[in-house]
Amino acid sequence: MAESKEINRRPPLPLLLLLILIVCCYSPWQIISAQKGITTLPGFDGPLPFSLETGYLEVDEEKGVEFFYYFIESESNPEEDPLMLWLTGGPGCSAFSGLVFEIGPLSFDLQGYRDGLPSLFYKADSWTQVGNIIFVDSPVGTGFSYSSTVEGYQTSDSQTVPQLKTFLYKWLDKHTKFKSNPLYICGDSYSGKIIPILTLEIAVAQESNHGPFNLKGYLAGNPVTSSRYDFDSRVPFAHGKGLISDELYESTKKSCAGKYTNPSNAQCASYLNAVDAVTKDVNIGHILEPSCEFHSPRPGYIRIKRDEKGYYDEVPLFNSGLPLECRESGYLLSTFWANNETVRSTLGIRKGTVAGWHRCVDIPYTFDIPSAVPYHLMVTNKGYPALIYSGDHDFDIPHVGTQDWIRSLNLSIVDDWRPWYVGGQVAGFTRRYSNNLTFATVKGAGHTAPEYKPKECLEMLQRWISGASL
Repeated sequence: MAESKEINRRPPLPLLLLLILIVCCYSPWQIISAQKGITTLPGFDGPLPFSLETGYLEVDEEKGVEFFYYFIESESNPEEDPLMLWLTGGPGCSAFSGLVFEIGPLSFDLQGYRDGLPSLFYKADSWTQVGNIIFVDSPVGTGFSYSSTVEGYQTSDSQTVPQLKTFLYKWLDKHTKFKSNPLYICGDSYSGKIIPILTLEIAVAQESNHGPFNLKGYLAGNPVTSSRYDFDSRVPFAHGKGLISDELYESTKKSCAGKYTNPSNAQCASYLNAVDAVTKDVNIGHILEPSCEFHSPRPGYIRIKRDEKGYYDEVPLFNSGLPLECRESGYLLSTFWANNETVRSTLGIRKGTVAGWHRCVDIPYTFDIPSAVPYHLMVTNKGYPALIYSGDHDFDIPHVGTQDWIRSLNLSIVDDWRPWYVGGQVAGFTRRYSNNLTFATVKGAGHTAPEYKPKECLEMLQRWISGASL
């Protein structure tokens, strides 16, 4: 009788259908399936030669924050190869930038671009050769990640870390076959601030048996760590690379007492202005590449910087409009591609969530963790291996500053400074410390290293993951 009473409480079928429609249509974002397997992409000729999935995961239920991700299975042995969470920098740069311009198996055909939707081609020197990689748009407001509330877009270092931890919990819950794979937290640029903190959180959860994690270590490329080291190192880096004179360097060093971030006196400020004046037209991402600044003031045209006085030429965008020598031209193609409606439909992007996709965008963000240095020490003290690498031509986060904060950890040197090789050629220089921390430079690379030296960086990754010496 109890069962029949329960049945009688159910609403009649028409009302039940109405309730289902209300629930399904409640969200203004027109929610679709949270996960989508993709076999073809607009602009790519033929089926994809790798397994690609895209999707959303809610990381803050109260504020309605949804992180978008791209997941590419290892092209070698997905059942056993490492699972790698990849975080791009910014904060505010899409994970798609990491996928296409840095470590993923796709790239844009800049040289062959003429008009319309850009073409994509397969890139063999991809980290998916050795790992399963989750590229996540983080923090919220980055790429295709979004919030259904205004409050959700107000984020920070300290909010991003637990959201990423929630993301990993939920992702592994939906992809249980990867729970036993070795897990690495990875990324570059500003994510260097987040990586060791998130790694520590996961390590603590793993040690307490409170997570489905098999954490094995972390890596950070050209990593933001602390302004004390990152930005104070720009002046000595500029001098070491011959960008400023000996006299200007010595005067600046003396008047600023080696602290260049916040001038302590008027003379120091004056010398720093002189340094800025000399180096302002140097490409901060890679000092040997041209400094290209251009904008799209109206459809079909771009403005390209013509001279040091700030004058611009306006040229047609299509055919000969994109300068091949400018790395930014490729970035512009990513904007064309990701804002194409067919592309968005293929990726499973929820309509109404992101009006205009940008590779990098300014987001409302609070920088509330001033230094990641203590977290590096805490994680490595727990025995988790770390790989820290830098492009040696990066003027943004110079390798000399990264070496400074590593030295501040007071770790003993296990394998002293020496070259490492790829194909019989010097690919960079490396030093290994106690606590399983390895530092490496990538010769000729900028910010970020795999974008400039994909073959060398893939070889570096393979050796480090396998436990071999670089």
